[in-house]
Amino acid sequence: MIHLRELSKSYPTRGGERIILHPTTLSIPSDKGVAVLGRNGAGKSTFLRIISGVESPDSGIIVRTSNLSWPLGFSGGLNNSMTGSQNVRFIAQVNGVDSEEMISFVEDFAELGHYMKERVGTYSSGMRARLSFGISLAIRFDCYLIDEATSVGDRWFRDKCLAAFNVRREHTGVLMVSHNPKTIRQYCEIALVLHKGHLVPFSDLDEAIQFYLHG
Repeated sequence: MIHLRELSKSYPTRGGERIILHPTTLSIPSDKGVAVLGRNGAGKSTFLRIISGVESPDSGIIVRTSNLSWPLGFSGGLNNSMTGSQNVRFIAQVNGVDSEEMISFVEDFAELGHYMKERVGTYSSGMRARLSFGISLAIRFDCYLIDEATSVGDRWFRDKCLAAFNVRREHTGVLMVSHNPKTIRQYCEIALVLHKGHLVPFSDLDEAIQFYLHG
């Protein structure tokens, strides 16, 4: 489970404070497919980064009783001065994963060839995406966090990621930010709608989609 306890987030803007999330207390199952819906600019990606620990809330705490991934495809954790292989080795050590096995998996999955020996700072955005997705899928998580906005790369590689994730999905939960109802119905059973700073839970996916589209 993911327990939010009086969690809040806002940003100062020229027009005044922009509230992403009012103080919220809520429990989110980590063994199901959970969609996160909301209009553009509602703060969905920010919410996912807070859940993962990439970004801090203004107040409140998150209690995680499951092993959560970082947002799938998120490349902010890569060190530009290190090579692809060095990044993989470091992340493997931090997560208690066998370094050689993880490097072997990522090399095969990302298909970066000799670029694995080059500094990540020299990579194109597509190459960074390949490395990031390979690293994300190399570690077995209880729940994967997915932000469709970070899904970059060519169509062939996105399809490859989708196929690999489908295998993982049989035994894991997912917390997914997406604007695509077809994708949401494919992976999710319940939903949260971020609406005017309030996180509204729905046990019925169709009701959540209708609220998101017309609310």
